[in-house]
Amino acid sequence: MATQGRRPARRTTGGPARQGKQQGKGAQPKGKRTPAKAKVVFDAPRDAPEEPRVFRLATVPGTTPGKWVDAWKQRMPHVRLELVPVEAGAEAGVEAGDRHSILADVDAALLRLPLEDDSLHIIALYDEVPVVVAAADSHLLAVDELSIADLSGEVVIVPSDDVLGPIDLPGTTPATFEPLPTAEAIVTAASGVGIVIVPMSLARLHHRKDAGHRRLLDGPTSTVALVWPRDRTTPDVETFVGIVRGRTSNSSR
Repeated sequence: MATQGRRPARRTTGGPARQGKQQGKGAQPKGKRTPAKAKVVFDAPRDAPEEPRVFRLATVPGTTPGKWVDAWKQRMPHVRLELVPVEAGAEAGVEAGDRHSILADVDAALLRLPLEDDSLHIIALYDEVPVVVAAADSHLLAVDELSIADLSGEVVIVPSDDVLGPIDLPGTTPATFEPLPTAEAIVTAASGVGIVIVPMSLARLHHRKDAGHRRLLDGPTSTVALVWPRDRTTPDVETFVGIVRGRTSNSSR
């Protein structure tokens, strides 16, 4: 037969429309478009970024705010904390109400008591241990702790910026030379001329290899306090107060 060896022609079904569907699977008919997805618009108001600012904290010599500064940096990274060192005895100007006192240019201060002023907020923080500073070869350093009775026969140098106040020291002799600032008084004590009684923080601040110190068990303590004007209690001040009192960021005031 003439058709032997030939394959029959392949038939198509469904007509042109069917062919078009096979050629463009998933194609959309002309004239119809898939509607675009609607864009989501967030109209909720956003908090404006806070203006850069600085929290200034005055500190008298020997105060140690390090742990509070670290906590501030974690809780208030957008507000720089600046420490403002001030001279010992700055409390006198504050208590006298001097307009040019250290509190005029800072947000708060770490000062030593006593300090009485109704216009100030005063929060006592901690007591400082009193110590006796003497020359490294002094017999007073042969023990770990001293009492006032152990100081009999010693020459006592009272610093001009003394923070402990008058101390009853029977059997001792006051230095005959003019009062010296704490740093110089400790230098003089290191030479063997006499002894100085100061808070431990100041003995450590002015530490020398040729001098040592021992705790004075029955000596007077010095109290460090956080102080700020009542009429300048800002949110930043309240935050710092919370930090020194050990409150967390979620604690209520």
